Amino acid sequence: MNTLYNFSFVTTRETKHEGRPDLRVGADARGRPCAMDEELHSALLGSKQRSLTPSSRDSVCQSWSEIYSEVCELRRQLSSLASMLPSSIAFRSVPGTSKTRIYFLGAPPSTAWESTLLATDIPAPGEAESNRSLLQWHPVLEANFQSLTSGSRLSREEQLLWERKRLATWGLTSYELHAESGRIVFPVASRLYQCVDIAQNVSALRPSELDPSMSQTKMSPQICPSNPDLVAFVCNHDIWLTNSLSGSSVRLTHYHKGAPFNLIDDPLGAGSPSYVMQEEFSRYQGYWWQPKQTLPGVYQILFELVDESNVEVSCFPSVTGVEELRFPRAGTANAKSELKMLQFKIGSASMRPTDVKILNLSRSLDNLFPYHEYLVRVGWVSDGTHLWCQLLDRRQQQLDLVLVSVDSFCVEEEYGEANPQQPSPHSLHPLNVHLLYSESTSVWINVHDILHFFPSEVKGKLTFLWASEESGFRHLYLVTVALASQLGNCVDEAVPLDGLQRAKVVKRLALTSGDWEILPRSVWVDEDHELVYFIGEIRLLTRPGYSYSIDMNKECTLVVGVYSNIRQLPACQVFRVTLSNWTVEGVNLSPIGYLLEPSFPDVDCHCPEILTHQLKSGETLYAMLFKPTGFDSERQYPTVLNVYGGPEVQLVSNSFKGMRHLRMHMLASRGYCVLAIDSRGSLHRGIKFESHIHFRMGQVELADQVEVLQGLANKLGFIDMDRVAIHGWSYGGYMSLLGLALYPEVFKVSIAGAPVTSWSFYDTGYTERYMGLPEGNVLGYRSGCVLHYINQFPDDEDRLLIIHGLLDENVHFQHTSMLINALVKAGKPYQLQVYPNERHSLRSVDASKHYETKLLAFLNKNL
Repeated sequence: MNTLYNFSFVTTRETKHEGRPDLRVGADARGRPCAMDEELHSALLGSKQRSLTPSSRDSVCQSWSEIYSEVCELRRQLSSLASMLPSSIAFRSVPGTSKTRIYFLGAPPSTAWESTLLATDIPAPGEAESNRSLLQWHPVLEANFQSLTSGSRLSREEQLLWERKRLATWGLTSYELHAESGRIVFPVASRLYQCVDIAQNVSALRPSELDPSMSQTKMSPQICPSNPDLVAFVCNHDIWLTNSLSGSSVRLTHYHKGAPFNLIDDPLGAGSPSYVMQEEFSRYQGYWWQPKQTLPGVYQILFELVDESNVEVSCFPSVTGVEELRFPRAGTANAKSELKMLQFKIGSASMRPTDVKILNLSRSLDNLFPYHEYLVRVGWVSDGTHLWCQLLDRRQQQLDLVLVSVDSFCVEEEYGEANPQQPSPHSLHPLNVHLLYSESTSVWINVHDILHFFPSEVKGKLTFLWASEESGFRHLYLVTVALASQLGNCVDEAVPLDGLQRAKVVKRLALTSGDWEILPRSVWVDEDHELVYFIGEIRLLTRPGYSYSIDMNKECTLVVGVYSNIRQLPACQVFRVTLSNWTVEGVNLSPIGYLLEPSFPDVDCHCPEILTHQLKSGETLYAMLFKPTGFDSERQYPTVLNVYGGPEVQLVSNSFKGMRHLRMHMLASRGYCVLAIDSRGSLHRGIKFESHIHFRMGQVELADQVEVLQGLANKLGFIDMDRVAIHGWSYGGYMSLLGLALYPEVFKVSIAGAPVTSWSFYDTGYTERYMGLPEGNVLGYRSGCVLHYINQFPDDEDRLLIIHGLLDENVHFQHTSMLINALVKAGKPYQLQVYPNERHSLRSVDASKHYETKLLAFLNKNL
């Protein structure tokens, strides 16, 4: 989600701190206004013009080729706004030294936007370090290795995963680090590579391929925590294991048949979450190594078996044939998930897995929790004796945290070295499952990643860190529960019900409070000093006036912070955490050096301004305004309302978004004002603010956009309300269609990219969270459907442009097909631009430039 907040912390001791309300704004989570493409490779390496050349947009007679050339030139000029920020940061103590090595993904200047693995060494406290210096980072991989993998085409599986993760770079995009051994494993272009970093200084390593004999796509590698020679990965919806010593791979699960063009008859898969789990709940992992062995010589992998038997199959026509994908529409059946356990040993001679068994719960989670629909989060307790999971109901209004002992799994079936054997019968087996904690709401639950189990100090009691929005904002809580097995029948909560044991909450302490929220990502816990570090605000540690994203080592002694504001490009600085005492006030950040130094844009573009407007209903909304190049306050300018409007997104941000605002800068350079507004329902303003759209998407957001637009036009005086366009992508495309239908007197033209037109045809996880089930909210679905307003679209030509990728697996082209069919039936004019090889994001350079030219030409002619 890449949301930017300031960095703070709180003690787990029972003390009171008052949270200070403050606006902290984040980056787009779903809209993806701009995906970086290959055009920027050469642009980033070329010369950079110091000022944007304003174009004469009043010349409505510009030809297509002239606008296309201008787009290419603007891309070149704006390329300096791009910066490859350090990401995927990991820490490791360098053996034989007192240094800490920081690994991260980034792009050296010589490779432009192609990411690789880099590292820098941080000296121990007291050794020479300068807080003004640029830290010396070096490539971990040899340059000639990178050249072997650049330009490789992605497999279909990789393309879909990149869409789900919103990846917009090339090269190496993820890696696994085993900190103790220094082993590094990473996927590139359908293959897996490994290397071992044992040097006392950063050096370029030559990776080797893991099992090059396998030609199929290998994804999601994970190194075994207790034996770094073992690497598991997913191939064709099954889990495999490779041993780096032997170099051979063995298939561990046999659920997926893998027959081509047989999606309907091949519904099972192991180790990969379903589409909805990835797209709507941001869980991309489907198997988990046991962190510590509890049986000598025995390895265990917890995994998710996904059954999509009842999920509808959608077909996408393409230039190469028909592509199929499982996609559950609102009100239809979801995939079913079941937790299982892989158990095996490694032969001392063969180094291959032996005694492979698949273990199953003697009673499934579906049986214990019949109301649960989504397995949203899964993990292990650090000692390896228990696993935990979070279960969410279909309406997403009840979330249960469940603890399961590994002893609750029994043998389901055994596999030999190559061929599956017949399933062995179940035997009576103890079931040790605890319902630790439950939350419910009348709105919806925003799933988060904040959960930390503390070592148990009292037998039968468990303490964990949790986050909840019950106060209206997400805050931290320290919860202690007594396990039912230790309480006997002395309290009602301890009585086992149908094999399920309910824990009793004995203590619940709010660690933070106030009208502000904790970021829903991981927190960092210093158990020794009883401190919790997070992104939010209790006591501000970072520099005011900037938005931050933070990574921290497990010892909570080093911090890597990426920060920027609306006018300054992102910088990346490393800090040391120092403690003068055991209180919050005793924590300080001491700067060590920069991985990326602060800088300002090379081009003389107008950075946006952040504005506020109070609605008639009383809420304050935030807007971002790009003034046109050569701005004259005495003139009135045509204006483009760049809209998203939906949940999970906050467009207005005190952070530098660079190329993510490429098209906004383009429009401003051509003489347009560009305005973006976060309406009610947007992210990071608390659940009450978000819930304005509950059961009524499309009925609140657009009215807010229009009210703020008109209010700012009256206040500023230079927005020409007779020449306003509305333009957006995905949910923004949906808003753009409704804008023209419901407010044709406000918006002269509409450009709708990949628009939702009926919520009945979008996926379950997203739609039902905000709209409920279709049969329970008939009026809401009808009122929020663009097709319901077809007759209200204007009869004038050249006011509506629809843009869509034919392979869009998120907002299917069917949405646009239904819209066009209805417009034709009603005799309404429209223009359509289709990109046959593009998905929800326009990723290719040709499609991007063509789309930008079409956008500018349409506005130039009609606005």
